Amino acid sequence: MRRGAIEYCVLALLRDGPRYGFELSRALAEADSLVTSEGTVYPLLARLRQDALVETFWEESSQGPPRRYYRISKDGRVALDAFTVQWRRFREAVDQILEGKAS
Repeated sequence: MRRGAIEYCVLALLRDGPRYGFELSRALAEADSLVTSEGTVYPLLARLRQDALVETFWEESSQGPPRRYYRISKDGRVALDAFTVQWRRFREAVDQILEGKAS
């Protein structure tokens, strides 16, 4: 379940502005260890780019080589909005069952 949600977590992080891969990896690790290695994030970013959910651009860095930045695309925003609706329904249904409120 976590694997399927992480791509939408990445899109949500990009909703606020462009980030480079290591930034995304660090933010996911800080969010209760959603991702523990950069080796998980970069293949995911490549898939998101291939699916046109993110766009990339290069920017010079004052601390080394240029960095590839990722930003959410229009299609990515649509996918994130749809996932958010589905996630809330799913979470509410699970909460009801866990709290013993299911019929």
